[in-house]
This record gives sequence, structure tokens and C-alpha cells, in this order.
Amino acid sequence: MFLDFFKKKEPEIPIEPRHWIADWAMNILILIFGTATLVQAFVVPTASMETTIMIGDHMFVDKLAYSPSSGIGKMLLPYEEVKRGDVIVFRYPLNISQNYVKRVIGIPGDHIRIVDKQLVLNGKPIEERYKQHTDKNLQVYRDNFPPDPNFAAYRERAKDMLRDHVKDGELVVPESFYFAMGDNRDNSDDSRFWGFVPRENIIGKPLFVWWSYDAPTEAWVSWDISHFIDVGMNFFSKTRWEKTFSRVKSVPIGY
Repeated sequence: MFLDFFKKKEPEIPIEPRHWIADWAMNILILIFGTATLVQAFVVPTASMETTIMIGDHMFVDKLAYSPSSGIGKMLLPYEEVKRGDVIVFRYPLNISQNYVKRVIGIPGDHIRIVDKQLVLNGKPIEERYKQHTDKNLQVYRDNFPPDPNFAAYRERAKDMLRDHVKDGELVVPESFYFAMGDNRDNSDDSRFWGFVPRENIIGKPLFVWWSYDAPTEAWVSWDISHFIDVGMNFFSKTRWEKTFSRVKSVPIGY
């Protein structure tokens, strides 16, 4: 030990601390890359998917889940196809700046009709254990679909869908399009009212709810100061703790 003291020691090379600007720049680049290509956070402002997804559910969405329609990435990466029963996030066809979340009911080639609220898919009645009905009354367009050809659809895009894709009283889903509906079936603005979801509009599928807060639609749409005050004062009492980190599950339907 005494001799070790006289041994020639290698000079220590000081570790240069990285500048805080470089650290923040790297973090921002990683965040941008992750948001643009991997996952993205969304908040649900409406009740169209209750009780599967609630107003105020904050979700992470997997943007790499589905296979691109073409390209080398389709062969190299572990993508999957969009399936019946998948919950998807997509750009609203009538305004692509808005994101919607619905469940895929029909894929290309499927024949769809609804008879007194009962989904009939490719000629077979389907049990949908995820859906709910809050209105006991029947509405011609909503609950018996597709309607009579002379019935006035709500939007021009829906009129085009009914004009071009109804055969023998059934709606036939065309290639590269999907028919989507909300689980809160009587209170959902979905493909019945504005038409098919184009494949290129689909962003991804929800992974899980990372935070759920009980506030009305207006709060998540406006994001005014009163909403932030409400969260600050009632964070613990109005957070739905049982939903924290809960998965958003797809349910296979059909065959």
C-alpha cells in the first residue's frame, strides 16, 4: 500500500458537462419523434363510446399498430390489419383537423344492416356486449339502417354512401374503407350519419387510459380558466382512479 503511493498515476480526464441547451434539444427531438411516429396522447370530449371510453379519458394511442396500405414497411415491420371490433382513432372525414374514436363494425367487403337496433353482419345477427342503448324508442334512420332509398340522409357524404353502396337492403363496405360506430349506440355521430372511414384517415388504436377526469364535454372543448381551476380544486375527488392505466380493449366481432 505504501509503494502504491509512489506509483505514477494516470491523470484524470475531466468529464465535460453537456450544456443544458443540448440536453433540452435532445429531449425535444425525442419527444417530437415519439409523438409523430410512435404514440400520441388524446383526450376524449364526447360520450359516443361510453361506457367503454368515458368523457375525460386521456389515452395514449399506438400510431404504429396498423399496416400501411403499401410500401416496404408493410413487409418489414410487425403491423396488423384493421379488424372488426377494433377501437380506432381517426381523422374525422368531414374535418380532418378533428380526431374521432369509434369501433370498427365493418371492413371491406362486409354487408351491414341494423334491424330494430340489432346489428346484422354478413347475414348473421351479432351479439355486441360492449354497446349500450339509452333510448328505448326506435328511430328510422338510426335504428333501422340502411333506410329506404327515399329517406333523406343527414349529410351529403352519407347520401353518397347510401346511393352507391347499398345492395339488396344491405350496406356493402368498399375497398380501403371502414364502417365505424360508437358503443353508446343511441348517442353517437358515426358512419351512419357521415359515411365510411377512409383507410388513410386512421391514426392508430388506443393503448390505455393514463388519466380519467370527470368533467363535461364543454370543459374539454373550451379549456378555459374555469376548467383548470376545477382540476386544481377537485383533482383527487373527480379523477376516476379505477380507470387509471386501464387498457382499451378491442372485442372481435363477426367470424
